[in-house]
Amino acid sequence: MQAPHTVPQDTPAPASDQMTQSADQAPPPAPPQDDMRRLQVWFLGIIAFAVILFLLVQAKFLLISLAIAIMLFSLTSDAISYIQHLRFGEARFSVWVASLLAVLLIASVLISLSALILTQANTVVFTVMQYADPAQKAVATMFSWMGADVEQAVLNWLKGVQIGPWLATMAGQAGNIASGAVLVTLFVGFLFLERLWFRPKLVSLMGDAERARRVERIISSIVHRVNRYLIVKTVVSLVTGALVYAVMMAFGLELAVAMGVLTFVLNFIPNVGSIVATIAVGLVAYVQTGDPFSGLAVLAIVTGIQFVVGQVLDPLFLGRTLQLSSFGIIASLAFWAAVWGIPGMFLAVPIMVSIMIVCSHIPRLRPVAVLLSREGLPETDVDHPITRRDQSAA
Repeated sequence: MQAPHTVPQDTPAPASDQMTQSADQAPPPAPPQDDMRRLQVWFLGIIAFAVILFLLVQAKFLLISLAIAIMLFSLTSDAISYIQHLRFGEARFSVWVASLLAVLLIASVLISLSALILTQANTVVFTVMQYADPAQKAVATMFSWMGADVEQAVLNWLKGVQIGPWLATMAGQAGNIASGAVLVTLFVGFLFLERLWFRPKLVSLMGDAERARRVERIISSIVHRVNRYLIVKTVVSLVTGALVYAVMMAFGLELAVAMGVLTFVLNFIPNVGSIVATIAVGLVAYVQTGDPFSGLAVLAIVTGIQFVVGQVLDPLFLGRTLQLSSFGIIASLAFWAAVWGIPGMFLAVPIMVSIMIVCSHIPRLRPVAVLLSREGLPETDVDHPITRRDQSAA
C-alpha cells in the first residue's frame, strides 16, 4: 500500500527569529526635524532683526530723510494732479512742469523752516546762557518748602550740570536740519520722476494686474490716512503754537516766538510732546518772572489750551482715521526714539499706521494689526485682502 500524501506544513520560526523580524519591521524613530526647522526659523528671525536694527541705526540720517521725503511726496501728489488740470485758455501744465513746481514749493518751505529753526535755536542758546544762573536759583527755590538743606543740595546739583555739551549737541542737531532739507528735496525730486512709471513697474512686479490694483489700493489707504493725520496735526499745532505765543506776549515774556515754535514742533509727538512743551513754557515763564504765581498762571493757561486741543480738536478732525492703540503708540515712540532719536518720535505714528494697514491685509500678520489697533478691529479700505495664494504668486 502507498502511504497517504501529506501536505507539508511550515514549521514555526523560533521565538528569537520572530523578535528579530519584528524589530527589523518596526519603523525607526523619526528625528525631530520640525522642531529643528522651527528653531532655525527663530534664530534666523533674530539674526535678521538684529541686522535690520543695525542698519536702521547706522543709516538713520539717510533713512530719516527718505521717510520725510516720502511723506512730503504723498502730500503733494494730489497738488500735482490739481495743477495739471488747471487751464489757461487752451494751455495747461504738463506733468513735468507740475512736478517741478511742487519740488520748488517743497524746497522753499523746507529752507524757510530750516532758517526759522536755526534762528530760534541761536536765540535759545543765547538766552539759556544768559538765564543759566537765575534759572538754577529759581528751580532750587521751588524746593525751599522742604528745608534750606534740600534747597542748597538741589542748587549744588544744578550747578554741576554741564550745559555746554547740551548746547553744542543742540547746535549740531540744528545744523543737520539744513543738510537734511537739501537731501529731502533731492529725494522728493527723484520720487516725482519715478511717479510716472510707478504703475507699470508695480504690474510687472506683482505679475498680475488685479494684484497690482489691490496693492495700489493698500498704498492709497496708507497715503490717505497719513496725509489726513499730517494735515490735521499741522493745522492744530499751528493754532496751539500761535496761542502759546499770544499767552507769552500777554505776560510780557521773552522767547515767545521760540516757545511757539517749540510747541508747534513737539505737538507732532503724540501724548508726550504736548506735556514736554507745556512744562517747558511754564518753566520759562517762572524763570523769567521769578514769581511762582505768574509761572503757575502761564502753566495753567497753556495746560488748558493743550487739553482743549488734545481732547476736542484732535478727535473732532481726525475722527476714526487712525484708530491706534495708546499702548502701541507709546511703544512705537519708545522704539523709534531709541533707534532714530527725536526724529524717530515724529515719524513713529506714520510708520505705525503704515505697518497696521499692511498687516491688516495679510492673513498671517493680521494679529499684529489687531494688537496695534485701538479696538482690536483694524479698518480696511481695500475690498479684498491679500491671500496666501497671492503672496506665493507674487
